[in-house]
Amino acid sequence: MSLFVVAEFLAVPGRHDRLRTALEALIEPTLDEPGCLAYRIYTDPNDPARMVAVERWEDRQALDAHLATPHLRHARRVLDRILARPLTLRTLVEVGRESAP
Repeated sequence: MSLFVVAEFLAVPGRHDRLRTALEALIEPTLDEPGCLAYRIYTDPNDPARMVAVERWEDRQALDAHLATPHLRHARRVLDRILARPLTLRTLVEVGRESAP
């Protein structure tokens, strides 16, 4: 069963460009990871300080491996300095597929 992850970010005032750069730097290495089915970054058109990452993973093991990668550990250190509040992370499964193999 694949998992969907929605991560929400809010940059401190004046740091939205740094947030965008940090999140864009994650795209290529994350898409290269085993089990990553999709990884996209979106910006709120009305507030560039608000960004969202929408991810799709083959399974929980692939997501857990992603969370332990060097590029994500580095990004967390950067984000700690530029986020106005801790990121919000939601893990979702498709309705009707919760128990699918």
